[in-house]
Amino acid sequence: MASDTASRYPGAELHVFANARCWKGYWSRYVSRFIGPKVLEVGAGIGANTVLLCDASVERWVCLEPDRRLAEELRTSLERASLDGRCEVVPGTSSDLEDDRGFDAVLYLDVLEHIYEDRAELARAASLLRPGGALVVLAPAHEWLWTSFDTAIGHHRRYTRSALRAIVPKVFEARLLIYLDSMGLLVSLANRCLLRQTTPTARQIAVWDRILVPISRCLDPLLCYLLGRSVLGVWQKASGLA
Repeated sequence: MASDTASRYPGAELHVFANARCWKGYWSRYVSRFIGPKVLEVGAGIGANTVLLCDASVERWVCLEPDRRLAEELRTSLERASLDGRCEVVPGTSSDLEDDRGFDAVLYLDVLEHIYEDRAELARAASLLRPGGALVVLAPAHEWLWTSFDTAIGHHRRYTRSALRAIVPKVFEARLLIYLDSMGLLVSLANRCLLRQTTPTARQIAVWDRILVPISRCLDPLLCYLLGRSVLGVWQKASGLA
């Protein structure tokens, strides 16, 4: 997300992808075991991932959202899901939370690519985590998959595993770094080379989610998680480091 707390984020794709239940169920199974009692979700958007991941084991979930319009929609979503008691919405960025430390997990779920100073952002995340806490990043993979859709929704970059590894502070130890959605990679490549669409339709998202994502769930392990449309990384802050 943008660094300015008064910024406006287009956010049109958030509603389109909110219903991608198979996809969210796929990546969340790798993430859920790293969720602790106190969680910070940076760029929480409309709360689709919050509702998915915030279970009874969570004591406090901070939803950080720089766009105030989305923050209001997020509050409504949390109230509707009866999560407003454990989840709080904070309009702003990670720099506004310098006095709020000791998180068990900091999440960037399709968010880090929107932040221009990504290296500095992860350094702030490190300062907000307790020793042993988890940094979780899910992001679009491969610059060669860049399309006008990335530009339209405010991406600054796409990532490879090595690119993510290079910007994560040294206080972290890698726990997981994989590519997901090999079938989605093929579809994205076809769009880049042939269709050149700026925005996928709801029907296309539904076909990808209900048909192609289940195929990816079977295919990705066979490919040793070396190919995918998205990259998922989990790092743990070394014990004994404040």
